[in-house]
Amino acid sequence: RLSGQQQEINNLIQRKIAVDEENARLKNEFSNLNEKFKDKSQELKDTEECAQKKEEQNRLVIKNLEEENKGLNTCCADLLNDLEKLRKQEVQWKTEKSGSDARIKNLETDLTNAREQMKELSSKCSNLSSQLAVKQEELSQKECDMNRTKKELQELQSLYRQNITHTAQQAELIQQLQALNTD
Repeated sequence: RLSGQQQEINNLIQRKIAVDEENARLKNEFSNLNEKFKDKSQELKDTEECAQKKEEQNRLVIKNLEEENKGLNTCCADLLNDLEKLRKQEVQWKTEKSGSDARIKNLETDLTNAREQMKELSSKCSNLSSQLAVKQEELSQKECDMNRTKKELQELQSLYRQNITHTAQQAELIQQLQALNTD
């Protein structure tokens, strides 16, 4: 019986040694795992901090991008307004140009007509100049004729006056002769 108990004690001692060894191994494993856990926890903490920083940076970047986007949207709206104004201006200019082109065409037609009229008037003027030269020649000839006629008239008037004087003298002589004859 003693031997059986001794055997049991030996078994228990064997089991205790095995459990102690298992325990020591588990403690060691636990210690290693705990160390790994600490490392992983630090790594996780570092990663979270890094992620938080990144998130903060991303928030700032997003905020800046949103501000920039807002500015770009405003700029884009201004540019669209300018474009619309320019399109309206272009339509207005095209309308004005169309009107100007029509006016230019009309002015060119008027100019062509005026040139034709100038040619006709120049031709008439040339004809009238020729006629005027002829008339001036005729007038010059008539002035010469008139001057000659004036001279002739003056001579005739002079002769007429002389004739009247002679006639008066003759009448006086006739009266004297009649008076003498009567005496």
